[in-house]
Amino acid sequence: MDLDLRPEWIDALLSAAGLPAARGLVALPGGANNRVYRVDFGRGSALLKAYFFHPDDPRDRLGAEFDFSRFAWDRGLRCLPRPLACDRPRRLGLYEFIEGRAPQPGELTGEHLEQAIAFYRELNRHKDDAAAQSLPPASEACFTLREHLACVAQRLERLGQLEVATPEDVEAARLVRGELAPAWRRIRDGVARKAAKFGIELDRPIDRRDARLSPSDFGFHNAILGADGRLRFVDFEYAGWDDPAKMVCDFLCQPAVPVPAAWSGEFSRAAVSDLADPAWHLRRIDLLKDVYRIKWCCILLNEFLPAGRQRRRFAQQADAEAARKQSQLHKVGRALRSLRDRPAETVPWE
Repeated sequence: MDLDLRPEWIDALLSAAGLPAARGLVALPGGANNRVYRVDFGRGSALLKAYFFHPDDPRDRLGAEFDFSRFAWDRGLRCLPRPLACDRPRRLGLYEFIEGRAPQPGELTGEHLEQAIAFYRELNRHKDDAAAQSLPPASEACFTLREHLACVAQRLERLGQLEVATPEDVEAARLVRGELAPAWRRIRDGVARKAAKFGIELDRPIDRRDARLSPSDFGFHNAILGADGRLRFVDFEYAGWDDPAKMVCDFLCQPAVPVPAAWSGEFSRAAVSDLADPAWHLRRIDLLKDVYRIKWCCILLNEFLPAGRQRRRFAQQADAEAARKQSQLHKVGRALRSLRDRPAETVPWE
């Protein structure tokens, strides 16, 4: 999966963005799925992303991110990097370079929550624009409860076929069979029972008018905190039209920078406040939270799947593969014990 970044490719992107030729290229750490570089030119810099592709994961990451970013930027949103230029055949994207760092859980404030809410609301203020209709469905978009359940079931099925080559693989296979799969069956069956109690049909889709543009994989883990205290949101490789409940559950359940449990209700209510029946959507979110906690367990175990390994190697993160696998196993084990033993809102991922 090695990639030869030719200088003429980079200069062509810079030229398309109206920028001078590159004077330097610096590989940046932290990209879990793609290769990320700072391109220096004259008195400025830009961010270059080389996007991953694998036959087992053929999603158009560049197309989703660049088109979503351009739509948002063209409508005045400034809490994301400006998209500058892209080379679709070579899967290269050039973006504004944002100075800052990853936020830490302990420093998040209510103001940061408001910034996230404002981004989502402002984005969807333009959902009826003609250009919005050309944006694709989000990755793994779901519009019925059964589709949400099926999406997680498919992930469990893939994990049930792990290739066992290392001690970590053996441990992962044991964890999937002995803990993750039983937890999933318990949660799946609970959703069916509770949905029937609430009078919500598993196959009932949300109203088409309630579909929303979603940054997807939205959360504080995909944000840069600037020196001014404001967040800039990044990584829209899976963005598109989706069920608001999925956006909310991903935001609340992502494990990298956990959202304080006390914020759950405020964020959920803000996300559904303009929908046709907010109370119905809030019930669906409550039904799906533990579903998405299981989904995030599956995502953490992507390290053990062929496409996940190749994605990390493409992003030049192969050196610590065994240690990373052990870390993911530890996180999943803790999460599953918490799902079993504690109230759902207090799941400690770290």
